[in-house]
Amino acid sequence: MFKKIILCLIMFSTLFLCGCGAKKENSDQLSEIKKRGELIVGVKYDSKPFGYIENGKLQGYDIDIAHLLAKRILGNENLVRFVEVTPSNRISKLNSGEVDMLVATMTVTPSRQEVVDFSVPYFYAGQAVMIRRGTSIKTIGDLNGRRVVIVLGTTGETSLRYFAPEVILQGYRSYKEAFAGMLNNRAEAMSADDAILAGFVMDHPEFMILPQRYTQEGYGVAFRKDAAAASLRYEVNNAIGELRKKGHLNYLKSLWLPQSSDNFKK
Repeated sequence: MFKKIILCLIMFSTLFLCGCGAKKENSDQLSEIKKRGELIVGVKYDSKPFGYIENGKLQGYDIDIAHLLAKRILGNENLVRFVEVTPSNRISKLNSGEVDMLVATMTVTPSRQEVVDFSVPYFYAGQAVMIRRGTSIKTIGDLNGRRVVIVLGTTGETSLRYFAPEVILQGYRSYKEAFAGMLNNRAEAMSADDAILAGFVMDHPEFMILPQRYTQEGYGVAFRKDAAAASLRYEVNNAIGELRKKGHLNYLKSLWLPQSSDNFKK
């Protein structure tokens, strides 16, 4: 009799645990966000003009995109909470559940698609090189044997080594630290997405961006690689499609990167 009771308890526990697991697997992230009434988005705080703080206010292209997504999902653009992320910690913050999604100048790449899912691109950028005016650097090939600043966790390192195999790279954890290296003459150039470099050039005209682009990369909203995020990703894809169709993405580009092509080539 005692053995039968133990056996029944084991079977009940197994069924209970399986039921809990099934419930977790079938959970829907979009429904959870609507129930919570708040969208939690990972963004950068140091990437002008996409996500940065000025006069105590968080602003930028990515910030506006997040507000528009909150309006689409929750009906109110203000129902969004921002969490600061960096290139080195953004995927871990996403996969740990600290944020619902990333809108953080994140390039869609095959290696990243192995660990996260992406929306369709909401912005296209190109890898570029920023130099101090008056230097002898004219092309990417001239970077061989020279010190170049990059941000760890970005696509810049792999791409740059392909075009300048003998480049001497200096890695930093954030764009702010990387640019400080340039200001302090620790390197002769900085490699990053042209849109991000344009933010530095806007504030520091002593620098310029070489006209050559050695990649073309799309920024996507990143989600956890989980079936529970499928409906959220679908909703965001639809939102981005509508924003592009109605001209809102072009408007944001003109708002945050005015005369961008001139800033890149001067």
